[in-house]
Amino acid sequence: MRLEQLQAFLAIAETHSFQGAAKYCQVNQSTISRQIQSLEASVGAELFHRNGAVSLTLAGQSLLPRAKRICQEWRTATQELSDLLNGHQTELCVAAISSVCCHYLPEAFEQFNQEYPEVQLRVTSLGSDRALKVLRDDLVDIAVVMQNRFLTASSPLVVTPLFQDTIHILMAANHPLSSLERVPWDALARYPHAVFKDGYGMRRIIEEQFSQQAQTLNVALELNTLDAFRGIVRRGQVVALLPQSALLEVQGDPSLTVRSTVAPRLTREVVCVTTEDRLRIPPIRRFCELLQQVVVAQEQLPFPQAV
Repeated sequence: MRLEQLQAFLAIAETHSFQGAAKYCQVNQSTISRQIQSLEASVGAELFHRNGAVSLTLAGQSLLPRAKRICQEWRTATQELSDLLNGHQTELCVAAISSVCCHYLPEAFEQFNQEYPEVQLRVTSLGSDRALKVLRDDLVDIAVVMQNRFLTASSPLVVTPLFQDTIHILMAANHPLSSLERVPWDALARYPHAVFKDGYGMRRIIEEQFSQQAQTLNVALELNTLDAFRGIVRRGQVVALLPQSALLEVQGDPSLTVRSTVAPRLTREVVCVTTEDRLRIPPIRRFCELLQQVVVAQEQLPFPQAV
């Protein structure tokens, strides 16, 4: 059973004529006849009385309401797909790491709203691994995450680089390490650390670096918001290794200071990830473009100076 067979069936039921149905469907009458013959073979019953005026048999009357529903569902589906491909979607969902949520997404959202006021924006702050999972599960349209080629290399994901982030040390202004211009890794190992929870790319980078330096990472507590990091660090001996984009709020705060590590200095790459099919949707494609533009513009702004 094919859709065009049901459409031919409905056209005959409406016009009471094979010739009228052919004109309505813009095909020749022999095509209509073949479609109905095939449909009758599929259902195992005649659908029309053909002696004189064309009318529905009992089997045809039974099929009629269902055929109408099927064809209506198909018209609705094709219209919705057409609307989607032409940019008429109801919402756009983004999962992003916290530093991007705070400093890049607001401006991108503002510009996007001006161009697509009818699209509801939804944003969720998640660690990189979790953000990529919800993207793969079709729960969001875009993930803005720390690059992890093990998780983003496969099709149909499309990865767009946004910026490189240097990782610095956030500490209290009166912390013992604040007297150093560059902090050695063995010195960092002597102090408790506030770190991101599992599932965050930053946690993985830091753990790998301490392991490579043959040092033990002293994890005092796990956090997942930048406000929490600042609040904990300013009160004592705890330090935190954070990306530069997460330290914008530190500038001008006399209770906090930022220092750099000795070599090797850590960096991370932040990327925008979506799928090939989503990039064909105008609002999704446009939001990715706007985010890139916002990042380029904000890279010109001053960051807190790490000694």
